[in-house]
Amino acid sequence: MSESELPIGIFDSGVGGLTVFRAIERRLPNESLIYLGDTARIPYGIRSPSTVHRYAFEDAAFIKAKRVKAIAIACNTASALASEDLAREYSIPVLGVIEPGSRRAVRLTSVGRIGVIGTEATIASHAYEKAMFSIRSGLDIISRACPLLVPLAEEGWLNHPVTQQVVEEYLQDLKEAAVDTLVLGCTHYPILRPVIDQVMGNSVRFVDSGEAVADELAEMLESNQLLKRGAGRRSEQFYVTDSASRFKRVAELFLGRPIDHLETVELGAL
Repeated sequence: MSESELPIGIFDSGVGGLTVFRAIERRLPNESLIYLGDTARIPYGIRSPSTVHRYAFEDAAFIKAKRVKAIAIACNTASALASEDLAREYSIPVLGVIEPGSRRAVRLTSVGRIGVIGTEATIASHAYEKAMFSIRSGLDIISRACPLLVPLAEEGWLNHPVTQQVVEEYLQDLKEAAVDTLVLGCTHYPILRPVIDQVMGNSVRFVDSGEAVADELAEMLESNQLLKRGAGRRSEQFYVTDSASRFKRVAELFLGRPIDHLETVELGAL
């Protein structure tokens, strides 16, 4: 098998990375994809930086062992704390979600007032602020940690009254600040996008890092001559570290179709 025929690897702490999976699938429909959700250790956003760093390297090692041509880190927390080290460690392309999302947010904002919502670890890292300020100075960036949104997305409570109440509470400050662009700084959050849309209103532009990653991944593969040419045979494989039935239920709800190849794996075995 030639390098260009190898699959793309994607990993996240749970189902949230499926927003990146779906975006890559739409942008690169000919590519085979491998997805790992580290559901046994979710959420990453409340862990210490050193723990998240270790988890990210274990996830990446599993993905790389499957012979992939590139790795997309579909987790903002892992991207903020480990993407640079992983990119240095591996010879294949490694792309996190922070930089692509930041570039898109700076392009989209009209007034320079950008909101960022994410996990506690992502917000504490100031990764989005650093990335955006490196592109453009003078921005007004308002960040908010929203730790309860991950378990709500993992539970599949997409239209639950509790989700509505929690989103309203978290986003109140951002609404009052009149941000014109909102970065969904956790790949779980697009799963709750209908509720977030309703709370923030039509005047706000949203940055879904999955879409930004998919675009930049396509460019990266093209520049490295790794883009798969022609339709041919493609495959997709899903792996989790726990709660496979729950993952399958939420994943199929989100993707809108059955998933066939799903295995539970033990990362410690590596």
